Amino acid sequence: MSYLNSVEIMDKGMKCLLDAMGAVETEKFISAVLREKFNYTEWRKNYFDDMSPKEFNEQAAYYAKINPFVPLKKQVKI
Repeated sequence: MSYLNSVEIMDKGMKCLLDAMGAVETEKFISAVLREKFNYTEWRKNYFDDMSPKEFNEQAAYYAKINPFVPLKKQVKI
């Protein structure tokens, strides 16, 4: 198993944000997180704590339906 260092994680996260939202929305997101002193871990904990197992399952199934898993093509090293 390979672990990413902090720079690799930041690069990967930025790519995800840029691919999903574009440059302007990514910048707005980062600005909001910094401005609000946002604690993602606490936010997610509170979000899931208020959710029943049935509701969690329903939301997960819905997410999977509208975001089907598409594996990346394997890269061929030359």
